[in-house]
Amino acid sequence: MRTSSLSMRLGLTVSLMGAGLVLLLATLAYLALTHELEKLARKGLESKMEQIQHSLAQGLDAHAIRARPHSLMDLVIGHDNFYLTIVGTAPDETVLLSIGAKPQEPLLTSFSPRETLGYLNWADSNGNGVLSASSLMRLASGERVRVLLSLDRRDDHALLSAYLRATVIALPMLLILIGMGAWWLVQRGLAPLKQFSHVAAKVTTQDLTHRLSVGNLPQELGELAQGFNVMLDRLDAGVQQLSQFSDDLAHELRAPLTNLMGKAQVTLSRQRPPEAYKAVLESNTEELERLGRIVSDMLFLAQVSHPAARASFIAVSLADEAHRVMELFALSAEDKQLTLTLNGDAQVQGDRLMIQRALSNLLSNAIRHTPAGSNISLLVEACGDNVSVSVSNPGPGIEVQHLPHLFERFYRVDSSRARTEGGTGLGLAIVRSIMTLHQGQAEVRSLPGGFTLFRLVFPG
Repeated sequence: MRTSSLSMRLGLTVSLMGAGLVLLLATLAYLALTHELEKLARKGLESKMEQIQHSLAQGLDAHAIRARPHSLMDLVIGHDNFYLTIVGTAPDETVLLSIGAKPQEPLLTSFSPRETLGYLNWADSNGNGVLSASSLMRLASGERVRVLLSLDRRDDHALLSAYLRATVIALPMLLILIGMGAWWLVQRGLAPLKQFSHVAAKVTTQDLTHRLSVGNLPQELGELAQGFNVMLDRLDAGVQQLSQFSDDLAHELRAPLTNLMGKAQVTLSRQRPPEAYKAVLESNTEELERLGRIVSDMLFLAQVSHPAARASFIAVSLADEAHRVMELFALSAEDKQLTLTLNGDAQVQGDRLMIQRALSNLLSNAIRHTPAGSNISLLVEACGDNVSVSVSNPGPGIEVQHLPHLFERFYRVDSSRARTEGGTGLGLAIVRSIMTLHQGQAEVRSLPGGFTLFRLVFPG
């Protein structure tokens, strides 16, 4: 089943709502008109009955009503829709006066007399609606008569019928106009969405520079476009980082592979003594070990970049993990006559082995660059809402221009020296990835010729 378009669904919804609203308004208008006509009819009957009451009280008795009905006839004659009947209250209910052609005798039995004014809606033999009012009135002589006044509401019903006919004729046209207007408004309102499809169609892995213009969009679509642009920015940054990483990785792997192939080809180019083959194999083994470390570090980076790694977080004592790392590097520090000190303690939520890996990378770098006979200090402390562990050491320091790039993959301050010492260029990148996984951050401060401090900041 084919799904209808959003504009079609919205247009139909708005059209149906508009149609329902129009029908409701037409019905309410009909009911209001009916009520007002009924109200006016009753008000007219009430006014006429008051005038009749006044005339009857001006010295008329039953005989005078028959003999001199002029004052009463003046109230009704000239109004073709009024019919008056006055009946005595004697047991035979003699009709004293009847004005108008509409027979009202049937009402005398169905409309019981009462002191207060009463109303009755009925229909004559032709089906025309009639509103009648009845009341007992006292004459000047003291006797009472029953007054029955009817109003032919043929004109009112004709007006209501004309209204219904006009509504039935105009309603389809009005609904068509509502539907067309709704479709136009929906098309106009959804027009900015075409910009999304145009930009999405242009975006590829080779070109992520296209962005949505949020200047002329409605607020709701503007927020969506802003989120869309942020998503594209993240994708662009990720693709750029992946491309850069691929280039860096190819460069890092090409050097040892070239060395391996070059040494093997040169060695095999002519006959050599066994000692020469042994030396080449030992040299190649070192290069292979370096390749193995690069691959191992790459796999670790992929592991810590996965969100599922957070599932194993537990409460970790930073002092305990720092102490374990110091024991691992105790011999290396002793060889360089370095002193390792640790102060402070605090707990964080994290992965114990990853925290050890981050501290190991920092302490390894510190031992490598600290002059013999110096002290390397590890400090665990609370910093407001956060907890930090820092590794500081004296030494040559790091130039300011290098500091923003230290945590990038394969970035080296001294490329040739780092390779000679066996570094892969991924140690600090691993530290930053570990801290990102722990929702923290890695910081560095350094003064050339002074000291260098690396700090890992964890959320409290």
